Amino acid sequence: MNPFESLGLSEPICKALTELGFENPTDVQKLAVPFFLSRKSDLLALAQTGTGKTAAFGTPILQNIDTTESHTQALIITPTRELCNQITSDLKNYSKYLRGIKIVAVYGGASIVNQIRELKQSAHIIVATPGRLIDLIDRKVIKLGKINTVVLDEADEMLNMGFRDDMESILSKTPAEKLTGLFSATMSADIRKIANTYLNNPEEITIGKKNAAQQNISHQYSVVQARDKYPALRRIVDFHDDFYGIVFCSTKRETQEVSDHLIRDGYTADCLHGDLAQAQRDKVMHRFRHKAIKVLLATDVAARGIDVKNLTHIIHFHLPDDIENYTHRSGRTARAGQKGISIALLHTREAYKLHQIEKLINVKFERYQIPKGQDIVSSRLKQFIDTFAQEETEALPELNNDLVWPIMKLSKEDIVKKLLHSEISKMKLNNSDDDLNVDERDRSSRSSADRAFGTSRTGRNSFESGRDRGRSDSGRSRGERGRNDSGRSDSGRRDSGRSDSGRRSGGDGEQIRLFINLGKKDEIKYDDLREIIFKTTKVSGRAVKDIEMKGVYSFFMVDTFSADQMLKSNDGVFKGRPLRIQKASDRK
Repeated sequence: MNPFESLGLSEPICKALTELGFENPTDVQKLAVPFFLSRKSDLLALAQTGTGKTAAFGTPILQNIDTTESHTQALIITPTRELCNQITSDLKNYSKYLRGIKIVAVYGGASIVNQIRELKQSAHIIVATPGRLIDLIDRKVIKLGKINTVVLDEADEMLNMGFRDDMESILSKTPAEKLTGLFSATMSADIRKIANTYLNNPEEITIGKKNAAQQNISHQYSVVQARDKYPALRRIVDFHDDFYGIVFCSTKRETQEVSDHLIRDGYTADCLHGDLAQAQRDKVMHRFRHKAIKVLLATDVAARGIDVKNLTHIIHFHLPDDIENYTHRSGRTARAGQKGISIALLHTREAYKLHQIEKLINVKFERYQIPKGQDIVSSRLKQFIDTFAQEETEALPELNNDLVWPIMKLSKEDIVKKLLHSEISKMKLNNSDDDLNVDERDRSSRSSADRAFGTSRTGRNSFESGRDRGRSDSGRSRGERGRNDSGRSDSGRRDSGRSDSGRRSGGDGEQIRLFINLGKKDEIKYDDLREIIFKTTKVSGRAVKDIEMKGVYSFFMVDTFSADQMLKSNDGVFKGRPLRIQKASDRK
């Protein structure tokens, strides 16, 4: 018997799964498929991306569709258009041998007219992103009155993207009698609240141990100067000849700039961020999936919903402000039981955040030493020699002795030397033997020039330092770099945040951790918090870094100059409540 038939799936679906390469059900499929088929109660599932969730809920949904009815029977809500398209494609593949099932994807960034036309031709299953779904509900194109199954996929991601109100609005419009499945990679208090409100006595399942998917990932970190992050990234890519991965940056601008520099330096790279049109984004993803691009730069927001197989590495150019995002980032490698590597490029002030992540995912990070130039050359030469020695050669045509004599008269040693020299010259590697690794305990060894925010060895401001860490993904596009929020150029600003030397006022040297009595329960996001701090203290939100938002309070890092100004201007009010900003160590 087909292993999937034992779960209760029909022969046509099992046949399609076999053709797609499915051999044995994954853990989530073993638990969820029979559950969805029985329709006994709602389901709350803690499962990582890449564990086979789509087949776990998709195949039983397909089997339960009544094709004699034309109304919409199942709704699958996803955070991003990429995931929406992927699930739709998977469902169509699973239903290859089922007759008459109509599946429609609706998402922003594509023609709503075409989507309306498809919906009016009937849709048994709708796969949708929240914003476009609400738009179509408001237009009365989509009617949820006869829905019998709802799935919220990557529900934690939808909350992180600010879709909570949309999710609640959609669920409130569905019938009380229905089967609801909620899938999440993390189980936060907000996810629990959604489940308690909209799921009816749900069965809870956890796929393996909590964060089990992280156990297949080698979690590593390197400590470097801010100015050396870009050279360190290059060395990591150079050292691993099979590198195929995503590099996560904090802002649109940084994503674009790192990508531009990698392309300039000869790497096959490109980037994803919020300023790209859908057609550009699709083109980048097509090239990345087909490995025409080996290094993809992305922000957290832009990368949501990306599912690419066989990624070898995830690099964190900066750790995320919300430490739970680390799970989503690193989980994009080590899919379906494979192994993967996640490397965080840190500066010394980020050690505390690394410890928080270790506690969150219950793993210990290992120190990764950024390789020197000689290490990279040796590694690449070893790969070349191994391949060269095993390569089978075809018979060569008869060669004129005069042609090969210059080589034949060389000794074996000379031939090997010349061969290796030729190969090394092709590599175009940065073979500097400078040691980029920093001992995170030795803060005093850093010179004032090293501590200056974004200052390179040449004295000019360098993008490698991550000077825009304070900006969110909703920041400025490349065409707006020289302008502030009111449209004036930087030269017209009284507080541009830079001295004549090109450094930020206050520098990026000693950083102080501050506390503010605002948090997630105040229903604010990181940009909201930065704006509130600015309005209260007149310190630019760009000075606020490494935000760690809790339930009713938050921590953040600022330089000493900004901290002094904030602590002196501490008389703000939020919704009638006095605001308190103080040093984290002084909090009572």
